[in-house]
Amino acid sequence: MYEEDTIAAIATPAGEGGVAIVRISGPEAEKIATKIFARPDDRNGRLKSHRLYHGKIHDSATQRILDEVLLTIMRKPRSYTGEDEVEIHGHGGAFLTQRILGLVLAQGARQAERGEFTKRAFLNGRLDLAQAEGVLDLIRAQTDKSADLALHQAGGELSKWVGELREELLEILVQIAAAIDFPEEEIELLQRSALIKKIDRLREQMDNIIGTYDWGRLFRDGIKVCICGRPNVGKSSLLNAILGCDRVIVTPVPGTTRDVIEESLDLNGIPVVLWDTAGIHETVDVIESIGVERSREYLNKADAVILVIDGSAALESEDRALLSEIALKERKLLVVNKNDLPQHSEVAEELKRARADAEQVSVSAATGDGIQTLKVKLREMVLDNQSEPSIVITNLRHKAALARSNQALGQALMSLSEKQAAELIAMDLNEAVAALEEVVGTIHTEDILERIFSEFCIGK
Repeated sequence: MYEEDTIAAIATPAGEGGVAIVRISGPEAEKIATKIFARPDDRNGRLKSHRLYHGKIHDSATQRILDEVLLTIMRKPRSYTGEDEVEIHGHGGAFLTQRILGLVLAQGARQAERGEFTKRAFLNGRLDLAQAEGVLDLIRAQTDKSADLALHQAGGELSKWVGELREELLEILVQIAAAIDFPEEEIELLQRSALIKKIDRLREQMDNIIGTYDWGRLFRDGIKVCICGRPNVGKSSLLNAILGCDRVIVTPVPGTTRDVIEESLDLNGIPVVLWDTAGIHETVDVIESIGVERSREYLNKADAVILVIDGSAALESEDRALLSEIALKERKLLVVNKNDLPQHSEVAEELKRARADAEQVSVSAATGDGIQTLKVKLREMVLDNQSEPSIVITNLRHKAALARSNQALGQALMSLSEKQAAELIAMDLNEAVAALEEVVGTIHTEDILERIFSEFCIGK
């Protein structure tokens, strides 16, 4: 458990806004709030739970009115934290909100740590650990799709699946326990062939869910895409066309882009970071050479590459070198730009011979032709044409725990096949159950909790 003191924090982002919220949680929350809150005409009385009350915040030491606010009390257990909780909704000035928080702390509350409200919700059984991590993902979501996945997890979809799987394993353990406790009954270790089929089915389910991690991570964390090519092939124009706005300066002069330009894009639910890089070529110019070196650095660390070729001109040595270089990349697209101009007769044939297994898209960054097709191809390449699974994991901790559970089930299968003692099989199954329980936090350690909740902002 934890020390049941009263904590407080500002729950809204720093800076100016229409409304700011000071959140208080713990056994003294209501008492502290009523010391600094007064309703019109002194109509305080006992405030009802889950109602909004209009009033003023005052400093009892100076009798000075600080703000006109709305206040709500949410008595346990029907609150986010499972404790008595109070929210003060005031005007959203940073200085004013800090003053209100200062009054709350002066009445005996403690400044909340990062994620401490959600941690208390977990410790009080309002959320399990997977749901709490879903809350964090929801806060950090960058697209509608990533928010949707986080909402499903925060709502308990993954937890429900884990719980059902755990129950099936516990049923198997009950049968194993019967074989251990009543050996004289000769329960033919519970019909080993039937158990093997059942565990095989559970492992298949687990494999399918583990396999969704890479898919889910794309929607949660996104992907970094490097737009590269030799100078003056239209990389910056292409970035502007993809974004639908003039983000980068474009001129006919080669080498206009000297540094990496970074922009974000919602690619139909996938958060994408696009890097427009300086043209890669041999140069004696000191500043240009720094830009080229940085372009190669970003090319190497990108998750995917868009190589831009000028379709209206003959391939140059830099084009050929880059075609060879991106051949090692798993995710790559070859974009032949400037299709609004007459195309060079040899480009198409030469690209066929040296396209490095990259899918080819013809576009005009100037007119916008082919840009929508490029976006579709980019999304298909990123997702590798996978269909959406029914349950998705996006957290590496969940993947690792499920993998350990699956490994333990594999060991149990081996023990069953080799007709080993029931006690050994039970050990493997108990290990599998324990790993599942780590996902939802039935089994947890303080350092894991500390690491997870320290990633939250203060006030959540």
